[in-house]
Amino acid sequence: MGFGQKLQKWNRCDESLKSYAHMAVASLIGCTWCLDYNYFMAHNHGLDLEKAQQIPRWRDSGVFTPLERDVLEYAEAMSTTPVTVTDELAARLLEQLGSPALVELTSVIGFANLTTRGNVALGIESEGFADACGLKPLAARSGAR
Repeated sequence: MGFGQKLQKWNRCDESLKSYAHMAVASLIGCTWCLDYNYFMAHNHGLDLEKAQQIPRWRDSGVFTPLERDVLEYAEAMSTTPVTVTDELAARLLEQLGSPALVELTSVIGFANLTTRGNVALGIESEGFADACGLKPLAARSGAR
């Protein structure tokens, strides 16, 4: 997808935050392909694999910083219908990231919704990218939200 390739070149938001946000959307929507691929890409880009592995259960995990937790909450809140982003959450992210990075993060999450929902609708599932690297399995998704 041309838009996805252009989005990858944007650099105002930290790469790990964008990756974790995409994985949070994939976990919420149930896109095993996106979870697998983004976990694999986290490995290839040298991101914190312990954190990437814990995305499906981020609310119960103690490995995330307050900023990362806000990003994960924002990703999920943008992915529900109706959208449940609060003014307080948006203000915290704006304060921590600044306008350019928040716009970029929001675009990444919007794109993640496009790809994850499309993959689920078409029945596209995990292809074992992470398994091929010998990565630990992703944590099971927590039941509470």
